[in-house]
Amino acid sequence: MTDLWRLVNFRFLFSASAISNLGDGVSALAFPWLATLVTRDPLLISLVAAATRLPWLLFSIPAGVWTDRVDRRQLMVRADLLRLLLTLGVIAMIAAAPAFPLANPLPFILGLAGFAFVLGSAEVLRDNAAQTVLPSIVPQDRLEQANGQMWSIEQVMGSFVGPPLAGVLIALAVPAPFALDAVTFGLAAALIFCVRLPAREAPARAPWLTEARAGIRWMMAHREILQLAIMLGVMNAMSIMALTMLPLLGQELLGLNAVQYGLLVAFEAAGGVVGGLVCPWIVAKVGGRRALLLALPLMAFGFALIGLLPVIWVVAPALFIGLFAGLLWNVVTVPYRQRHIPDHLLGRVNALYRFFGWGMLPVGAVLAGALASWVEPHLGREMALRLPYLVSGAGMALVWVYGVTRLKL
Repeated sequence: MTDLWRLVNFRFLFSASAISNLGDGVSALAFPWLATLVTRDPLLISLVAAATRLPWLLFSIPAGVWTDRVDRRQLMVRADLLRLLLTLGVIAMIAAAPAFPLANPLPFILGLAGFAFVLGSAEVLRDNAAQTVLPSIVPQDRLEQANGQMWSIEQVMGSFVGPPLAGVLIALAVPAPFALDAVTFGLAAALIFCVRLPAREAPARAPWLTEARAGIRWMMAHREILQLAIMLGVMNAMSIMALTMLPLLGQELLGLNAVQYGLLVAFEAAGGVVGGLVCPWIVAKVGGRRALLLALPLMAFGFALIGLLPVIWVVAPALFIGLFAGLLWNVVTVPYRQRHIPDHLLGRVNALYRFFGWGMLPVGAVLAGALASWVEPHLGREMALRLPYLVSGAGMALVWVYGVTRLKL
């Protein structure tokens, strides 16, 4: 078997992912924390979270067609450079704003949501291309290991290192984490530029809708992929419903400052790090289907536990368990797709899969804010922040029931 670290292209891709995910981890804390500095309204805060993920709903399928048409390496480089410029725009907006909190937060929140939307659109292109590149530079028999290492470094940098660093930086100066994010996008673009991909046979060009339909027809004909996509959509809606409220829950119910909140997110990420290392072994021992049916109740348990008992010594382990289970899901489903989807359709079908799965993220984010805003006048602020976790736990349990009765791999 090939040693992954002897593959120069994998080293470049791995390093770019590490650096880019450090920046993503910094901004993942900085964006919602900045929103909470501007306003305490859950619905307005959820708009920023929704704007970040709305491009997955709107542009996943067009991005898949584009990924299959163009040079995937150049697409990734240009997307990272665009994200660099957009992050500089966020810094300029912060510098132009008066002191926080704002008397009228709506214009700033809408501007922040606008930047988040365009950043998310570039992320759709970049991430879809990155996932389609890996099978072309790694042997088929090493895909689980390669994906496991990529996910581990994504979790280490994006969730274990990035958020605590963001907490320190935002405590020093609000624009500081965004400045670091811009630097990481530039470095990632330079590393991806060094990747050399094998030549691909130029696909026959057809009208855009015709190419998109080819991906849709393939997925509809392969029930297992379609089932996984639908399940992932519900799971992601439930997850983001809970996590959208995490900054407010951390500040108001747990009493955390920015640095402490970053450490909480880092502890959650430790579950992803452990999952990236251990989950391939679990899948090898119990099989893919059983591993998926183990992941779902773990996620349901973690979210429900936070809603029932929102204290730090419960919340931290519950987040750890949830992310571990999420990695277990990915270790099964991503290589499964990479093996079964033909290369000439990989971009389109992966994008369609993400349309189902990731497209539900903005829906879940808005539902979280709307639910909290509706509940607060009737049941109080604390229950408004806890209820999204209880709903998420129940939703995950329903997905598990569907998996037990319907899923076949």
